[in-house]
Amino acid sequence: MQRGVTLRIDDFILLIIGFSWIAKMSINKELGMFLKTPLNKPIAYYLIICLSSTLFGALFGRVNLKTGFFFVLKYFEYVIIYFMAVNLLEDKRQAKNFLWAMLITCTIVSVMGISQIPLGERVTAPFEGTSGEPNTLGGYLVFMISITLGLFLTSPSFRYQTIYAFLIILFIIPLFYTQSRTSYMAAIPSLFVFVYLSRKRKWVLAAIVLMFLSLPFITPEIAKQRISYTFTQGQNRTDVVEIGGVKLDTSTSARVTSWKRAFKDWINHPLLGYGVTGYRFVDAQYLRVITETGFLGMISFLFLITMIYRQTYDILKKSIDPFEEGIAIGFIAGFTGLLFHAIGANTFIIVRIMEPFWFIAAIVISIPALRKDNPEPVKV
Repeated sequence: MQRGVTLRIDDFILLIIGFSWIAKMSINKELGMFLKTPLNKPIAYYLIICLSSTLFGALFGRVNLKTGFFFVLKYFEYVIIYFMAVNLLEDKRQAKNFLWAMLITCTIVSVMGISQIPLGERVTAPFEGTSGEPNTLGGYLVFMISITLGLFLTSPSFRYQTIYAFLIILFIIPLFYTQSRTSYMAAIPSLFVFVYLSRKRKWVLAAIVLMFLSLPFITPEIAKQRISYTFTQGQNRTDVVEIGGVKLDTSTSARVTSWKRAFKDWINHPLLGYGVTGYRFVDAQYLRVITETGFLGMISFLFLITMIYRQTYDILKKSIDPFEEGIAIGFIAGFTGLLFHAIGANTFIIVRIMEPFWFIAAIVISIPALRKDNPEPVKV
């Protein structure tokens, strides 16, 4: 079953900016095309596998070449953001300003999301047309909440801490009303990363325990219903999946069934998969990776994940100021949340998540170079 491709305005904007940047780098050769970073090789390996599997899929009639080309182009778009940011960042103060621009953007998105609550529908991101994607908005909010919480825990300034606390609360409100169970699940491991990595782990653990105890009282009724729906809607049905004696709702059951089928079908093309878009839609990142790009694609994807973790953790351990520590902890926590979010969504190919993810990844990975140019601590 062939899939279509949706092109948004931001895809075209990204392409124009990306090609403009490449043209600028080509003309001004002294600027260089791609700065050398620890993620260059893992990114290249994964993109090469995606491209190769898609070409093989097209060769054997499993992939519509036009559709596959545009999907792979999306993957290139996201990493272009990373390389542009790495090349253009000059000092930590500039990085902080970019980060504030992203927090302001998230603030605007959250306010627009809150304005949808009285309508009674699931909150979704603006400018999505008639059918929104609340699940991916939830993933974006989990990531941005993690970044903000990292800055909150490390900031020495009471004024900044107050601002970060306000932003966290503001971002949490639309997160509840997305009714995204995948996002609720992703927030839990993200929080526990702070317990493990933060210098204030005792206070963080106490705050998490207090929060979980208060959840029954502060969680909106519609969010409670959404969670309970998972285990109650299918109680009297025979056509749903049952796990450990618990019957799941029809939506979750359909998703689990599609996962089982995808894993079974992957065996038919184990090495390079069906090619990008060569297999039917699967709403789970890991199964999508292995069915579309095979064992080689999964290995390269996991290698990229491992390198992101390793480099960020190393930067955290060598951090010299609150900004470095805060953004590194927040990024690790947010990245962990996205990895869990990817169990039930195609998290790592969604533009609204990947744009901030790769931009902040560039800021984090660039910290050692920015530190050399500007060794003075940066307040956050």
